[in-house]
Amino acid sequence: MARLLLLETATEVCSVALALDGAIVALAEETSTVNCAARLTLLIEECLRQANCSLRQLDAVAVSGGPGSYTSLRVGISTAKGIGYALDKPLIAVPTLQALAFAAQQHASADLPARYVPMLDARRQEVWMAIFDEKLQPLCPAQPLILDEQWPQHLHALAPQTPPDALWVCAGNGCGKIPPETLDNHLQKSPIAACSAAYLAHLAEQRYQSRAWEDLAYYEPFYMKPPNITTPKKALLSGQ
Repeated sequence: MARLLLLETATEVCSVALALDGAIVALAEETSTVNCAARLTLLIEECLRQANCSLRQLDAVAVSGGPGSYTSLRVGISTAKGIGYALDKPLIAVPTLQALAFAAQQHASADLPARYVPMLDARRQEVWMAIFDEKLQPLCPAQPLILDEQWPQHLHALAPQTPPDALWVCAGNGCGKIPPETLDNHLQKSPIAACSAAYLAHLAEQRYQSRAWEDLAYYEPFYMKPPNITTPKKALLSGQ
């Protein structure tokens, strides 16, 4: 009976859940990452209170592994590593896009073969996306994609073995950038628009049972892009 703490901080959502054998028994989340570093520990305390559980009773800590915001991912990973180090608990990383694909699959029609296209907002008209089949196996690696009028053709090129009658299901906060005229009966938006720690439960349970654990010392999240670090204006003016 695996008791897993789940942390989701890859995007604008700060979310914590506790799962027992893959089923959610407690959930606490906020839709803003303002002061996420401070709020995350409070959300963890709330989840543990809801489930009448202590940190020492956990079997492992699972975290959303990216892609996503550099700062937000660091908050989640650092917190997960801290718990793992302090209590000697395994660390599990669940790819953020795969978790979104799983959530979209739970809400999709089973009548047609499907391809799941989770996408995260990457600013301007770009998203970070991947394509998964019905078994949630990746058909292309996670990558950036510009959502112009030709983007459906790019999807087919990335997964050329997709049946012609397949339903393409898009999920995540990047869906808001999809040009409405490109949607049709075979290319649809999922109601799953935001990340949640609850979406990690099933995949984290699978990884726990197969002992697909990360190295606490060396694990780093998948940022997709390096952080956008700029020089402060004061330093520029002073010639530093």
